[in-house]
Amino acid sequence: MAEHTVQAVSAAGETMAHTEVPGVPEHHEEPTAFGIAPGGYVALATLVVLGVLLWARVPALIAKALDTRIAGIREQLEQAAKLRAEAEALRDEYTRKAKEAAVEIVEMKKAAEHQAAEIVEKSKRDGAALIERRKAMAEGKIAAAERAAIEEVRARAADAAAAAARGLIAKQHDAAADSKMVDQTIAQF
Repeated sequence: MAEHTVQAVSAAGETMAHTEVPGVPEHHEEPTAFGIAPGGYVALATLVVLGVLLWARVPALIAKALDTRIAGIREQLEQAAKLRAEAEALRDEYTRKAKEAAVEIVEMKKAAEHQAAEIVEKSKRDGAALIERRKAMAEGKIAAAERAAIEEVRARAADAAAAAARGLIAKQHDAAADSKMVDQTIAQF
């Protein structure tokens, strides 16, 4: 590095020498007050603010607010868990009832079919006995009796089938609708 010397003349007439080094910045001292530099005042102000926050128990207030919020969230979660358990219990109950209703419907259908078969068989037997006892009756009366017996069987079969269908529809609709509502309720949580 090359040094450059600059000479200056003071007011008293003295010559003073000053040396500059190119590429090296001049060093300036920071101003101080009471021997503390500006960075020290910033640190001191930060300590004072932190001290005031601690003295005012701000961290405790924040922690208390957070604890209250956490407790509220926990309570909501517990309620949601209870509601979900109740909904699952209802869903299981309705599923069980739907299965029982399906079994009952099958049994009722079998019973109705058996009863209809018995009625038809009985009607046939009665018709044959009536023919044997009353051979002398006109053929028109025999046909009318058979039609009446068949219509009676059909009416009873229709009533039994309608009752079974009404029960089946009512039970399946209630279980499905309730199950759908329970699933929708669970999905909202």
